[in-house]
This record gives sequence, structure tokens and C-alpha cells, in this order.
Amino acid sequence: MKFVIAPDSFKGGLTAKQAAEAMKTGLARVYPNADYTLVPMADGGEGTVQSLVDATHGKLFTEKVTGPLKNQVDAKFGILGDGKTGVIEMSQASGIQFVNEKTHNPLIATTFGTGELILKALDHGISKLILGIGGSATNDGGAGMAQAIGVRLLDQQDKEIEVGGGSLDQLARIDTSKVDPRIQNLEILIASDVTNPLVGDDGASAVFGPQKGATPEMVKTLDRNLRHYAAIIQRDLDKDLANYPGAGAAGGLGAGLLAFTNSTMEKGVDIVVEYSGLKEKSQGADFVFTGEGGIDFQTKFGKTPYGVALATKQVAPQAPVIVIAGSVGDGINELYSDKSIDAIFTSVAGVKTLQDALDTATHDVAQVTENIARLIKKTLAK
Repeated sequence: MKFVIAPDSFKGGLTAKQAAEAMKTGLARVYPNADYTLVPMADGGEGTVQSLVDATHGKLFTEKVTGPLKNQVDAKFGILGDGKTGVIEMSQASGIQFVNEKTHNPLIATTFGTGELILKALDHGISKLILGIGGSATNDGGAGMAQAIGVRLLDQQDKEIEVGGGSLDQLARIDTSKVDPRIQNLEILIASDVTNPLVGDDGASAVFGPQKGATPEMVKTLDRNLRHYAAIIQRDLDKDLANYPGAGAAGGLGAGLLAFTNSTMEKGVDIVVEYSGLKEKSQGADFVFTGEGGIDFQTKFGKTPYGVALATKQVAPQAPVIVIAGSVGDGINELYSDKSIDAIFTSVAGVKTLQDALDTATHDVAQVTENIARLIKKTLAK
């Protein structure tokens, strides 16, 4: 019997690797001699670095970089097992966790630290970079990231503009002559499920700005500034990004990466599926277990359990895909419609507070997996 175990993290409770190990623990109580293949997963958001490092036996590094409010923060990044591929979550340097209700201000928040983190990864000799963009505190169009890698964003007096989305209206011209030469040869895969354009009613400022502390007046200012920024990019770099799908991700960091680096944008879970080797590892599987902290109808739009189901069904169509989640929300029938996911179970045992559920997540995930394994064994014995 071969079990493939490929969950995402249970946010606040278990990392993807810990969730996979808990599932294995439950299964092994019933099938102690089975073949277990653990593939920690992610969808490009929080946990992507850890999952890919774990899945490829890579290494984690921590560096001090500039946070969104220009203070120094500790940020992690990974080098995968091949030694040539780096993985970064922009939130490690420029995430919303570094601000609070008193300090958040998308007019001044910067992605400068994300650019610094790219350079730190390049110091390890990488030729490819997976960059997850989500959970940002910023709305600067990736301007800070660009400045960190050597792009000069100049005003009418040929002086560098201040960091933050609130200063982009001062941009008069772009000078890329000082960009770190290693950037040109670095292939960047942007891991993002966001399809929002840079500007407009569905753009970075209007949709995500309020989550980062933007008032209605700030939203207008930021959107106007990003329009100006996009116009200068189009004039100086001949790249039309204002309405490009995904350019609005992470406060416009998507646009900045597409403008100033050799980048392509893909669904985060698809990138993790590829670089974790999930398909190859799933060949010959009898059962596939996946999951994450919460599941509902939105899971079908790029979340890990659905991505795992689609990928494994391609190479092991005979293997049922079983999802375990901390909470099961509305509309899960949608996930059964194309027969990629075969069954969904909640892991929480009994009525608990959120904190209790997080504290007992390892036990509960193992227990429900054991129960499922007992049902499988009984059914197969008939």
C-alpha cells in the first residue's frame, strides 16, 4: 500500500511538514508497513519557503533586511536541494505582520527589503527564484524592490524619490543602468493567484489598500500615483502593465517584478507541485491525503488541496484524494463536481475554542486519519 501525503500548513497550528507527519502517524497505526511518501505543500503564500525546503531537502537562511516601515527585520529565505533555485516569500521582508493599527501606512510602506532579499539569495549563486507574493503591507508598485536592486527612480531634479506609494507621483524618469548585473540572468517565477490589475476599481489600491490601512482618500492618491508610475514604465521601458492581470498583487509588486526583472507569473500551487516533484512522487499511489487549515468553495481557485488533487489524478487516477481540514466551510459540494477530490473530513474533535483546536491539531489530525485508515482497511477486506 502506497500513501502520498501532501498537505499545506494548518495556519497557526501545524506547518505543512508537521501536518504530513501527523497524517502519517494516524495511518501507520493501521498500516505500519505501508509505503509513505511525504510531500509538504503550499500555494505560494505563507509556508511556501518552508514547504519547498522540506520537500527538496534544501536549506533555510535568515538575513536582516529593511522592513516595510524602514526598520530592520529578520527575514527567511530558502535554497532548494538543487542548490540553484531560491525561494522567497515577500511577506518575510515586507509583510503586514510588521505593522499594526497604529503604524500601518501604505503611503510610506516599502518593498525595499524584498529587493534586498533577492540580492541575498543571489549571493548563494542561484539562477532561478520562486517568489511568493502575498500578505504585503505595501502599495508601492514594487518601487522599493526596484530601488534595492539598483533601479534609479528619479524626480524632476534627478534625485531619487522617497520610498512608498505616496511618492510615486514625483517620478519623472527611470534609470536602469545601475541594476545589479546578476538580475538580468535570474529567472523569477512569481507565485501568485491574484489576477487583479495594477490600477482601477479592481486594482491594488482599491481592493487591497483598505486592508493595509488606506483611507478612501489614500486609495484615490495611491491609485492615481500607480497610474502615473505605470505610464512612466510604459514610456521608459515599453512595458504596458497598468491592466496586466496579476500586476496588482502584493500592492503592485507584481507590476514591479514584471517591469524590472526577468519574471513570469504562475499559480503558486502549480509552482510548488512542479518543484516539490509531487507528480513523480505520486506515481503508483493507492491513496492521496492532503489538507489545510480551512476548506470551502474558494479552495477550487488555486488552493493547495485542489491543486494536489488535480496533479495527482494525472499520474495516479486510481488513487482516491482525501482532504483533511481544520474547518469545513460553505460550498464544498463544488469541490466534488469534477471528481478530483473524493472525500473531505474535518480534523477537529469535539467543540473547542480556536486556541484549543490549534493546540491539539497534531493529535486531532492523527486521530481522524487513523479513523479513515480503519474504514479503508475494513472496506478493502470485503
